[in-house]
Amino acid sequence: MIEVQQLTKRYGPTLAVDGLSFTVEPGRVTGFLGPNGAGKSTTMRTMIGLDRPTSGRVLIDGGPYARLRHPLRQVGALLEAGALHGGRTARAHLLGLARSNRIPVRRVDEVLDVVGLTGVADRRTQGFSLGMTQRLGVASALLGDPPVLLMDEPVNGLDPEGILWIRGLMKRLAAEGRTVFVSSHLMSEMALTAEHLIVIGRGRLLADTSVEQFVARNSRAYVLVRSPEPERMRAVLAEAGVHTDDGPDGTLEAVGASTETVGGLAARHGVTVYEISPRTASLEDAFMQLTATAADHRADQGADEGVRRP
Repeated sequence: MIEVQQLTKRYGPTLAVDGLSFTVEPGRVTGFLGPNGAGKSTTMRTMIGLDRPTSGRVLIDGGPYARLRHPLRQVGALLEAGALHGGRTARAHLLGLARSNRIPVRRVDEVLDVVGLTGVADRRTQGFSLGMTQRLGVASALLGDPPVLLMDEPVNGLDPEGILWIRGLMKRLAAEGRTVFVSSHLMSEMALTAEHLIVIGRGRLLADTSVEQFVARNSRAYVLVRSPEPERMRAVLAEAGVHTDDGPDGTLEAVGASTETVGGLAARHGVTVYEISPRTASLEDAFMQLTATAADHRADQGADEGVRRP
């Protein structure tokens, strides 16, 4: 379990994390989301002692990271996968970590096999691709068979097969009862991987909830109605107390209604309809809605890349 208690971190006049508190429970994948500059990296670095908090604290299974005798056996972290000595082989890199944390040497070959690097174990890491480097970072995190895992952008550099692999790996680790905390900018991956979400903006907690509840609370669900008689359909829905908005191409959006309700009303009043389909927001839609005012930097969504407006 990870407990973040009133965590605050300042860099000079810049307040990176502002009184942040949340708990990461074992047995599920918890996603850590926030716009650029929200304080995610600072929070994760503080968890493993790379940054010291200005105030507040982080507890790993009841105690601070600094007091862990053999950190890699209790916390596995993938934060900066590229921080490697290029002259060392993948095996040598892992052997050094194992010996410094009293981890059985046999674990080196085990994790190399888990991440699919057995065939390149004796190659120097300076020749590794981004995906291979990422896999070695995952191997380092798994080396001590820790109960707590922190992963920052774990799919970075991975091909589709690798993304599917890391998704399954995180779910398996959580199913084993481990605490799995994952930061990512890829909403599609979080929607497929995480069960719970911690969302922050400008260093403050915005949401601490399940993925389903997060989407439901921060999005707009409606039933799309396509009809050659839109005004008549609108009147029928209004009479039944269903609010409608104008949709694209002359469609109607029946807000808060079910397809059964809309279809039943259309049939009862003899309104011709071509389509009645439920529409729900994605995790990305909900995230953008919640963090609309919490991003420090946001591009003009209407501008084409590389085109400067007059």
